[in-house]
Amino acid sequence: MTCFVYIIGSFKANKLTTYVGWTNNIDERLNKHNSSKGAKSTRGRQWELIYYEECNSKSEALKREYELKNDRKFRSYIKDEYLNAQP
Repeated sequence: MTCFVYIIGSFKANKLTTYVGWTNNIDERLNKHNSSKGAKSTRGRQWELIYYEECNSKSEALKREYELKNDRKFRSYIKDEYLNAQP
């Protein structure tokens, strides 16, 4: 089964907040986050997909999700790349 690890971002008071998660359907999961049916910490905001990786299994996705949540340097890099790509 193909799974994905993703980073979504949302602006509030000119600050980009990110959230890391995993799913087997990115579009459906993003819709849940944006309709306040996703994780409790993502409710009430509009989110955009800013990064994702494809994984071969759920266990691989969970492992990578854990790594991304704890790798602040990589998340800062992804945030900077996203912000620099904005018009």
